[in-house]
Amino acid sequence: MKQLCVFFFFLTLSLQAQFQVNGIVKESTTNKPLPFATITTTDGINSISDVDGKFSIVTPIPFTAFDISYIGFTKARITLEKNKNYYVVMLSQKTDDLNEVVVPDENPALAIIRKAIENKDNNNPQKKLYSFEFKSYNKLIVSANPDSIDGRIDSVFVQKSSGDQFSKIDSSEYKFKDIVRQQHLFQTEKVSQYQFANSTLKETILGTKMAGFKQPVYEIIAFNLQSFSIYDSRYELFETKYNSPIANDALKDYNYKLLDSLIIDGRNTYMIYFKNKKKRRASGLEGVLYIDQNNFAVAKAVMRIKGVLDISGIHNFKYIPSEKLWFPTDKTFKIVKGKNDDDIKILGGTIQFDGDVENDFKERKKTASDFTYLLSQTNNFEIQYNIPIQIKKSAVTIEIKDDAINKPEAFWDTYRKDSLDSRSKKTYQALDSISIKKRIESRLRFGRKIINGYLPIGKFDLDLRKLFSYNNYEGFRLGIGGTTNERFSKNFRVEGYTAYGTKDNDFKYNLGIAARVGKFTNSWIGVSYTDDLREIASTVFAIDKKPFKIYDPRPINISTFYNYVTWKTFIETKIIPKTESLWELSRTAVEPQFNYIFNLNGKLYPNYVMTTAMVSLRWNPFSDYMQTPTGRIEVEKRFPKFTFQYTQSLPKIWQNDFEFSKIDFKTEYEKKYLNGQKTSLLFEAGYSFGAIPLTHLYNTSPNNITKETIIQRITFSGKNSFETMFFNEFFSSQYAYFQFKHGFSRVTLFKKIKPSLVIVSRVAWGNLQNPEQHIGLDYKTLNKGYFESGIELNQIYKGLGLGGFYRYGPNQLSKFQDNIAVKISFVLNIGI
Repeated sequence: MKQLCVFFFFLTLSLQAQFQVNGIVKESTTNKPLPFATITTTDGINSISDVDGKFSIVTPIPFTAFDISYIGFTKARITLEKNKNYYVVMLSQKTDDLNEVVVPDENPALAIIRKAIENKDNNNPQKKLYSFEFKSYNKLIVSANPDSIDGRIDSVFVQKSSGDQFSKIDSSEYKFKDIVRQQHLFQTEKVSQYQFANSTLKETILGTKMAGFKQPVYEIIAFNLQSFSIYDSRYELFETKYNSPIANDALKDYNYKLLDSLIIDGRNTYMIYFKNKKKRRASGLEGVLYIDQNNFAVAKAVMRIKGVLDISGIHNFKYIPSEKLWFPTDKTFKIVKGKNDDDIKILGGTIQFDGDVENDFKERKKTASDFTYLLSQTNNFEIQYNIPIQIKKSAVTIEIKDDAINKPEAFWDTYRKDSLDSRSKKTYQALDSISIKKRIESRLRFGRKIINGYLPIGKFDLDLRKLFSYNNYEGFRLGIGGTTNERFSKNFRVEGYTAYGTKDNDFKYNLGIAARVGKFTNSWIGVSYTDDLREIASTVFAIDKKPFKIYDPRPINISTFYNYVTWKTFIETKIIPKTESLWELSRTAVEPQFNYIFNLNGKLYPNYVMTTAMVSLRWNPFSDYMQTPTGRIEVEKRFPKFTFQYTQSLPKIWQNDFEFSKIDFKTEYEKKYLNGQKTSLLFEAGYSFGAIPLTHLYNTSPNNITKETIIQRITFSGKNSFETMFFNEFFSSQYAYFQFKHGFSRVTLFKKIKPSLVIVSRVAWGNLQNPEQHIGLDYKTLNKGYFESGIELNQIYKGLGLGGFYRYGPNQLSKFQDNIAVKISFVLNIGI
């Protein structure tokens, strides 16, 4: 379970206390646990039992007794005994109900929740206040309670024909206990300023430090453990969204039960237990809401997910009499190991918890790492509201100040709620030393580069995409290329590649240089020269980042390319909020590498020159961004997303041969459901007018080869390709394309066979103006439309999948088998 410890280094906090009492609350007649019972110490400290009836009371000073209450049961007082810290509390049912809670005509809990939903806008600080501002301190530690770990040194034996034979001494538990007794596994701190005005909420990180890292892992800082507001219609816990128990449609998803009444901050509150009606793990949010009896606001919330990991989030509020409002004061997030041993997908990777699968689901012996847990605490202070606030750089949701990673110890002493204890101090010292020794930062940097398709070699990043590929024209394409990295310069880069085709016996190459001219906007200006090949009529959005694939199978069957020699100058920038844009001025000499001539008013062009100006812009209006000292990161991807591209030829400049314009558009939408399903929509359109050769028109991405039988046509599927459309079958000067995909939750057929069913439909329409201008290829137009549908069974085994597609409608072929395409798919999940 070493992997679990390494994973949890991203995530956890340990609670230090001087006095702790643990126990469980049960019903006396059935011996069943009572979830969310109220526990109150003689010193007035309140707590509740968890979903399993278990509780833990932690206080800075000892107490002598505590009371346990639960609606419909007789209250019990427990007096502490010497040398005993675990108590089993049995409660007996009573016949009379809670007298002070009287709501007629329906389940009282439902009536209270209806009132809470009805009054949400009056109680939500982001609705009722026109502005607020506060600072917060967060501490997050990965740790374990050493007292829970056996710490034995075991002898390991192996089974042989002659009997069990001694193999080695296993001291892992002993070493683990010794480590966590002295220090935590990981630790990080953060001080932020939150500002809200004009419906915009921004977090500015004033200081941050992460044990073992000179420069913090910014993506982890942005990782959303729990929702900022309890009033959001979708409550987020550990980057998974659930329908909120006080969403407008919550009553259809949750059952509610009135547990008790309790005084918080001098005001009477109802304790309402909620649990999802469905038992699916993806919809398993449950917990307790403390609802103010007067204004039906949330005074406290406990949210819980119990599965592979036990995850809980607690929100505490303080009542502000002048505003008649409960304002958030602190929140706690905790993760501990759950009872199940299923797969769980976190941070883009799959963590496999070992155990029950190999043992017919019998209970296994706990290992030391099972006691590793996460606890993150955030405290808000210096709260101000309804004051004039001007939010700078409001387009970014999170901004990390340039000096945030270099704050002196005096800064941290000012904001820490409690001074660091010996374990916390030791954590920084030990992990900083380990990080240097194990080169953790270098290894993390290496992993990031690899995922994005680059191999860092000193001051140069080798582009893994350029090493090897294959197509019908070049044969095997062997090459090398890359770009200088931040170790070479943060304000200047040199990039390029060279490649050789074994079939066409020709070299291709590129060379470019660029200089950074804007830090906040990450703006670069540069120039490049390219001599290479491109698939004819392919739609390329220049702003799109080409995803890294170990191998892209679609180009294998492409044989029609054109050679282009381009001089280009460009500016890339994020100066417009929530956009990335690329502005280009280029001169390109084009030579088709197949039988083609462009006929313009009787003049034949076997090759030609195109001088163009182009702008390509991607706009993500609903996404959230984080601005770091090293650049801008999209931390919350939301849909729809839009991409625009406009290309205009420049007559009589640098020997330009044609006058034309092209407008391209793409929008993407994705919706993830609480039950694990996902719907994806894609719409693309292009409109060109003027004199444009076939090489620069549209082919709507075909991916089927011309072979006699279905078996001969089996190839790898493309990402958004028409799988039943043959290469060079259709061309258009204007087109529209729509794709629908719906993925169902993965189904476990066997231990290692868990396919994901996806249904797919694609539709395209197109038109080709002046078809007589294009001489050489036989082709059709899409003016009658093109339709295909199919199913994919992805990730059947180790990422491999299989799909089948059928072509129908006006362009259906006469032979039934020619309308069928069978495709192989492969999904590789990589996470760092």
